Amino acid sequence: MPSTTWVDSIALALGGNQIVPYVATRWEIIPRILELLDLKEGEVFYDLGCGDGRVAIAAAKNYPIRRAVCVEINRHLAAQAVENSIKAGVAEKVLVLNTDMRNVGLWDADAVYMYLLTSINELMKPKLKRELRPGARIVTLDFPIPGWDPDRIVGESGWQKTLYLYIKR
Repeated sequence: MPSTTWVDSIALALGGNQIVPYVATRWEIIPRILELLDLKEGEVFYDLGCGDGRVAIAAAKNYPIRRAVCVEINRHLAAQAVENSIKAGVAEKVLVLNTDMRNVGLWDADAVYMYLLTSINELMKPKLKRELRPGARIVTLDFPIPGWDPDRIVGESGWQKTLYLYIKR
């Protein structure tokens, strides 16, 4: 029998391959997230665990980025993200990947958004460190990346109110 990690155990408990439960980012905070990421013309933005695609779609719609990459393991949410990008008129700028975020290369990422649990941020830390280029920006909502000092913290404590900005050195 193959060994299972605690992440696999969480996924099994959730009934699939998901490593975090889906909780949508509130619409009201999306402009603050994107403003903090300071997206520039021609950049590539990643939303890891993008759910229905709302943050990636807002980035594609409101910033002159080259592409927004929406990574979502749940096939129903990934399909919703595709549908939402079409409805928003930005499907040509939004790439939805229905896969595990741990299997997606981040080599071209200029900015990354993650609304994941602290334990998953910890799990993603080696990948972010290895694959992101110097100067890449990461914003997490509510949950910091353990062991990393944020370059900036915005907001107050409370549900979906605290943003952590990290700049890859």
